[in-house]
Amino acid sequence: MKIFVTGATGFIGGRLARELVGAGHQVRALVRDPAKARALEQAGVELCPGDIRDRESVRRAMQGSDALYHVAAWYRVGSPDVAEAREINVDGTRNVLETMRQLGIPKGVYTSSIAIFSDTHGHTVDEDTVFRGPYNSVYEQTKAVAHYDVALPMMADGLPLVVVMPGVVYGPGDHSPIRDSFVMFLQRKLPVLPRGTVYCWGHVDDTVRAHVLAMERGRVGQAYITAGPICEFARVFEIAAAKTSIPAPRMRLGGDTLRRLAKVTGAIEHMVPWLPASYRAESLRSVAGTTSIASSEKAERELQWHARGLEVGLVETLEYEMRALGLSPR
Repeated sequence: MKIFVTGATGFIGGRLARELVGAGHQVRALVRDPAKARALEQAGVELCPGDIRDRESVRRAMQGSDALYHVAAWYRVGSPDVAEAREINVDGTRNVLETMRQLGIPKGVYTSSIAIFSDTHGHTVDEDTVFRGPYNSVYEQTKAVAHYDVALPMMADGLPLVVVMPGVVYGPGDHSPIRDSFVMFLQRKLPVLPRGTVYCWGHVDDTVRAHVLAMERGRVGQAYITAGPICEFARVFEIAAAKTSIPAPRMRLGGDTLRRLAKVTGAIEHMVPWLPASYRAESLRSVAGTTSIASSEKAERELQWHARGLEVGLVETLEYEMRALGLSPR
């Protein structure tokens, strides 16, 4: 098939594009700067200059495709770029999906996120859950608007789309704040961990597999949570400590303390533009004892999708980062 992909220069999208090429598909990727995407081209991906905020460039690149994956997203927790977040996550998604409808593309897969549920307060949510705020971050809010106000209404109107909803995605090649935490841990520079913060953890290869299965087996008009095992953030580093003999930080900060810190940094961060994103109010609120717990039962049942155990994926990830840092994996 001829498959159009957005977000191919990102963590999930890059792995997905290469997986599709390896399966024998002709893959065309929309990229803002082809000069920075030569590795994709060398892997057999056709590069098309453009931006999801520019509908005409989307149309040129998508023309003639048999299927599409819309993976591109803005993800910068702690960043003040609210306008850019909306332009990419909401307006960009509308551009891609409306172009898909106009060109009559037979099937598409859109990457949403369980972040649209924000803090689930210890409850396990599923695809039927509807949450309309308040949100802890601009990322959560804009992805929720794209999901509820763009994708779902167009699906209800007949757009042949399937939605996948990952949780935290980790693995070799990541460049998110999660990876930053792993690197700081390995360097023995991670000072503190939040207490009571719980996520679903999906290895990048399992997340890519979920996208492929959604295209092959997913029912049009349906959403599938593909979030992976549930584990407390601090517990992840206790597992990492057992696997590497590097001690996990002993200090834990509870949700109330982190929320108080968020109020303080929120009052001063506009005066200190050099403040790291992880110390900004939005970042602190996002880990202040929050839980992001969702059931992947529907995807397991209908797509026959399964996520690897966290310990298995974590060992692979830590070994990769240790080699990158010049450390000897245990």
